[in-house]
Amino acid sequence: MTTETTTPRLARPAAPPELGGLGLFTVLLAAALPLIDFFIVNVALPTIAADLSASESVLELVVAGYGLAYAVLLVLGGRLGDLFGRRRLFLGGMAAFGLTSLACGLAPSAWALVAARVAQGAASAAMLPQVLATIQSATAGPRRARAMGLYGATAGLAMVAGQILGGVLVAADIAGTSWRAAFLVNVPVVLVGLLLAARAVPETRSPRPEPVDVPGTVLLAAALLALLAPLTEGRAAGWPLWTWLSLAAFPFLAGAFFAVERRADRRGRTPLVPPSLLALVSLRRGLVLIVPFSMGFAGFMFVIAVALQEGAGRSPVQAGLALVPLAVTFLFTSIAGPRLISRWGTRVVTAGALIQGAGLVLIILAARYSWSDLGLVALLPGGAVAGVGQALQLPVVLRLVLSEVPPARAGVGSGVMVTTQQASLALGVATLGSLFLALVPGLGMRDALVTTLLVQLAGVALTGVLSLRLPRTMS
Repeated sequence: MTTETTTPRLARPAAPPELGGLGLFTVLLAAALPLIDFFIVNVALPTIAADLSASESVLELVVAGYGLAYAVLLVLGGRLGDLFGRRRLFLGGMAAFGLTSLACGLAPSAWALVAARVAQGAASAAMLPQVLATIQSATAGPRRARAMGLYGATAGLAMVAGQILGGVLVAADIAGTSWRAAFLVNVPVVLVGLLLAARAVPETRSPRPEPVDVPGTVLLAAALLALLAPLTEGRAAGWPLWTWLSLAAFPFLAGAFFAVERRADRRGRTPLVPPSLLALVSLRRGLVLIVPFSMGFAGFMFVIAVALQEGAGRSPVQAGLALVPLAVTFLFTSIAGPRLISRWGTRVVTAGALIQGAGLVLIILAARYSWSDLGLVALLPGGAVAGVGQALQLPVVLRLVLSEVPPARAGVGSGVMVTTQQASLALGVATLGSLFLALVPGLGMRDALVTTLLVQLAGVALTGVLSLRLPRTMS
């Protein structure tokens, strides 16, 4: 009788979730939607004003209400994804985005549209941080680098495509929907996205989820509102007292936020924005560079839409199509970006700033000397060159910011990055947009546009200088 000795098998650790090609397509589709909707209304605003009898201040709220809710809640959205599961928050946020888009498209009045836009911004804040967090947690090595490069390309292209799509949809006036089609188009896209996400997006979450940092969340929301609300509404409202009081309160609220976060970190809790995360050089310097780049991008898109329609007399579709050269060169340059990075590192960003600056100079010359013919043909050289420059910057910087963030903190890191980007987009519309509109009565539309673009050119120069401080390589 023989006795068999069996060696107990060791349980293999569960394989980490993996994001496949279909899953990556799905999350990138979701990443494009909120950015498209930030810009899609720019060319639709005159039509909205005429249809809903909306005043200028209410129209600004249509843009600002979305941006404010989006920016204020992004970091919280990232934390909730870490806590409850990113796929769950992604699906819930996408469904809410579809419903709020339907509400925007069916809004019976201007104030109903404002309320629906605020809700749409909140839905975006639940959905978008899960995109980056899922990429960070469910990819690795070259696959992650490729996915982050595609995310950056998607983000930049979505900003331009939103404005082009808005012009086309308004002009098409599908079944008499006019501007409403710019929002209703989201509904079928969301339905497809939900079906794909349920099948192809894996569930990920932080292995050590922390409860929501309530004091940090409240203070961050208050600080962002104190800064963005007066800047977006101040000019249209005539700069009443509350706008100055709000701006004066911003540094104190921001200081209180960082003090609370630092104290929570020292006591062993995980704050909303861990100071240790900001200690990462790639993240910190990348975030600093995102600010002037995003402000200039958003400000340009808003100003050129207004100038082309109300100054140069172009239709919404002509105003949108004038940006096609920028979108095309951005797309093809983004595809080549990863190879350039592997060879030249982050100096690609510096080259991009120089090229974007050259393109902006060509756009300024076109506005100055071809005003009566300003449109697709006149803007083609400058737009094409600027698109190349922008594509060499945005995807690289977005990838760099998260390159050293550990997967366990992917939700927090992505929330911080997207909040910085979104707040900067809102700041760009508020500052460059307000400057442009304030200059129009005295200088006229053409010279106001030229002056505003010169200010943006200074911001591009600042981006180039800041890019010299980026780490030369990235993981």
